[in-house]
Amino acid sequence: MTTKSKKIQDLDLSTISTASGVYLMSGAEGQVLYVGKARNLRARLGNYVRGEDSRAHVQFLLHKVVQVETIVTDTEKEALILENTLIKKHKPRYNINLRDDKTYVSLRIDMNEDFPGIQIVRRVRRDGALYFGPYASVGALKETLKELYRIFPLRHHRWSQCCRRERPCLFYQIGQCSAPCHGKITREEYRVLVNTVIAFLSGRHDDVLTVMHQRMNDAAEVMNFEEAARLRDQIYAIEKTLEQQKVVSQDAVDIDVVGLHREGGEVELCLLFIRGGRLVGRRSYAIRWSLDEDELLAGFLQQYYGKDTVIPPVVVLPFAPSSSEALQLWLAERLGKKVTLHVPQRGPRLDMLALANKNASDSYRERGDRREARHAVLQEIRKQLGLQRLPNRMECYDISHVQGTHTVGSMVVITDGEPDKAAYRHYRIKTVEGSDDYASLHEVLSRRLSRGIEENDLPDMVLIDGGKGQLSMVEDVMTQLGLLTRIDLVSIAKSRVKRNVRGSLESELEKIAGIGPERRKGLLKHCGSVNKIKQASLDDLRQVAGLPETAAQTVYDHFHGDNAD
Repeated sequence: MTTKSKKIQDLDLSTISTASGVYLMSGAEGQVLYVGKARNLRARLGNYVRGEDSRAHVQFLLHKVVQVETIVTDTEKEALILENTLIKKHKPRYNINLRDDKTYVSLRIDMNEDFPGIQIVRRVRRDGALYFGPYASVGALKETLKELYRIFPLRHHRWSQCCRRERPCLFYQIGQCSAPCHGKITREEYRVLVNTVIAFLSGRHDDVLTVMHQRMNDAAEVMNFEEAARLRDQIYAIEKTLEQQKVVSQDAVDIDVVGLHREGGEVELCLLFIRGGRLVGRRSYAIRWSLDEDELLAGFLQQYYGKDTVIPPVVVLPFAPSSSEALQLWLAERLGKKVTLHVPQRGPRLDMLALANKNASDSYRERGDRREARHAVLQEIRKQLGLQRLPNRMECYDISHVQGTHTVGSMVVITDGEPDKAAYRHYRIKTVEGSDDYASLHEVLSRRLSRGIEENDLPDMVLIDGGKGQLSMVEDVMTQLGLLTRIDLVSIAKSRVKRNVRGSLESELEKIAGIGPERRKGLLKHCGSVNKIKQASLDDLRQVAGLPETAAQTVYDHFHGDNAD
């Protein structure tokens, strides 16, 4: 593995290897703008150097690039893995960025345990356990598990917790646990239950129903009518659950299907999860992307399956990326068995792909409807706060510390009316000692906005958690950087509030002379709210920790004296 570093305009293609590898494009400040992989580095970079790709967005990227570094790898699969690593490390601005605010979960069953249970997990680890999913709704999954436990009474709690009990838990009493911890079921009988659950979660529903029908008939033949009735009810519950899942194929293998819809620079990708021929869920991503669809699809597969998620043995795609072979090897390595990337030309899988593409198109349309609704909300915010422009990107800042040390600045970002969690940041305070919130805020905003000027990446509105003092501090930063007319500034203070002319909010307690931040905090902690402080008697105020008699009298007079509102 070797590296070379050159400015793009000075790049001598004859010195670039024709082997596979990764290339990093960096800007003037050394920040990595784009990370790519190639089967042939010289051929790929030659397209850029010779200007063969004349698309405006590509030329815009190249205009910012002043340095290109190449890293040669032994195989294309190694290049793919290295590209993933470097993207995670540098978070390049021009690489694909999957924004997904939903939390997906999976079910885990560890067959190495004597009496395996079912766990809801957020990460799929390569630990030899069986994983099923992903599932979009934790609440819906818990409801499904309730039904599953009624049909297949596996243990609910951790084995160590079960064994500490002197008698079986309540779930055993209501017939939703077989109590293996207290010997109420043999290991072999419990394994039959577990294997049936696995068959059910794997989509082999017919196998499950066949076994249960046979058990019901056997119980009826020996006149064990109570057991037969219980199995009959379980069969009915399973059939009712299956009615809610759409059958899309007789294909028994687990399949993920990737649908794609593109309009200009906006792309909607939709994943359909097919388990045992049934559609069990979907997942959508909206991506702003102007480069090749080949790079888009390959990057999407790398980012999605590079996370802790379930990898099926078959992934159906609308077209084959140029790096399909390397992607298949990489996915197989992660799964531990063969994975096929399939582009169907006919048959049921082509129908699945059409359904995925339709879902991507519908999701794009629905997102557009929500975008219009969010736009209306942003217009209302602009009107109510008297902003200069529509607050498409809002950045909210707060300073926190632990007992005067370890001060940290936090930035929360709202993009187009939705939380943009990938853009959230924490700033470690470098130049301020002690708990000086004003100076810390000054440092954070100076660092953020200075970088924003360099990268042409500024917010439309900044929201500060604080009163007049914090507002003035940020105004000072913006004045120094010449941004006061470019960015709208709003501040908000806790407790009872009133709006100022520029949209700031001022606490009623700040009006009281001699009542500083610590005393205000003590009053709020003791009374609970400004309204309750206002209603408190003088004796009540005297009980506030750290509040002298004279200060208590001042607060009382403010709310109850002749000049009170």
